[in-house]
Amino acid sequence: MTGKKVLIIDDESSIREMIAVALEMAGYEYMEAENSQQAHELIVDHRPDLILCDWMMPGGSGIELTRRLKKDSTTAEIPVILLTAKSEEDNKIQGLEVGADDYITKPFSPRELVARLKAVLRRATPQGVDEPIEIDGLILDPISQRVTIGNTPLDMGPTEYRLLKFLMTHQERAYSRAQLLDQVWGGNVYVEERTVDVHIRRLRKAIGTDHDSLIQTVRGTGYRFSAKRTA
Repeated sequence: MTGKKVLIIDDESSIREMIAVALEMAGYEYMEAENSQQAHELIVDHRPDLILCDWMMPGGSGIELTRRLKKDSTTAEIPVILLTAKSEEDNKIQGLEVGADDYITKPFSPRELVARLKAVLRRATPQGVDEPIEIDGLILDPISQRVTIGNTPLDMGPTEYRLLKFLMTHQERAYSRAQLLDQVWGGNVYVEERTVDVHIRRLRKAIGTDHDSLIQTVRGTGYRFSAKRTA
């Protein structure tokens, strides 16, 4: 498995099934939505690594959804590939101008789709983000989604893992609880800010007393990940 999750948005179940089979064979996880409203709920709650979005759908077009996602700071960086039967140059330009990262014209082969998807993910993934991150002996491997100290694996829940990954890849910057909710929980408005404190405590416990000082409380703000010791 690649560890990457793709959201398929298309009102035709046969198209979704064809794409799902291709993604599964290529080692990707996937989710499905048949309209823009259902898709947006999945995006907010699960933050896919890439979105495959049909242009024409009932209840809201793929163009409208893409524009909405790109205007929202919490979803703007998620790559979007538009799928459409429209092949005219003006349509392609329109799709790219609202923020789509690529454009595939139907009909397309599963092989082409996966190749284009991989190319977009390479462009969208910051260099080194898939490489293991090591700080003071604490190692996070984004590919296997494991956290270890030396050769000892650490036991932590998926939310603690996502929280640690975000903090380790954004060191030395203080984040408020609201910012952490947006970045780690995906802007889910039903999660209270104090939930962050609960998961920070769980995360500190999971990484142990030798490393829990890496996650620093910033008074009046929130939290920061830093290897620099506070006074």
